[in-house]
Amino acid sequence: MRLRMLAGTVVVCALPLLAHHSFAQFELTKNVTYEGTIVEFRWENPHSHIILKLDPNNNPETQGTWDIEGQATNIMARQGWSRATYKTGDHAVIVAHPLKDSSIKGASIFYAIMPDGKRLYGDIARPTKD
Repeated sequence: MRLRMLAGTVVVCALPLLAHHSFAQFELTKNVTYEGTIVEFRWENPHSHIILKLDPNNNPETQGTWDIEGQATNIMARQGWSRATYKTGDHAVIVAHPLKDSSIKGASIFYAIMPDGKRLYGDIARPTKD
């Protein structure tokens, strides 16, 4: 009976790990600049999301509203992000890795360029070049 309870506990504790995904679906060798207006900034776990409506003068391939995925809040906070980094209506310039499936308007944040020119990276591994 104890062994059965222990096995059940291990399975229940491992379920959150199964729900997490890799970033293999993103084109990590390609950087695209997305510029537009913040529709929503979701400061949440397991991943933050920036919903961005692109400016009409951007590349026609990137028109529309994009979901740009970030890391967990604790990882992004270490890079200088906070719940108050963006609010609805803010202008944003974000460099991100697009999804390999180009029919879906999504990307993984590489960094954001703030109005003062500072870069906020989306991960703890800062690149040496971009």
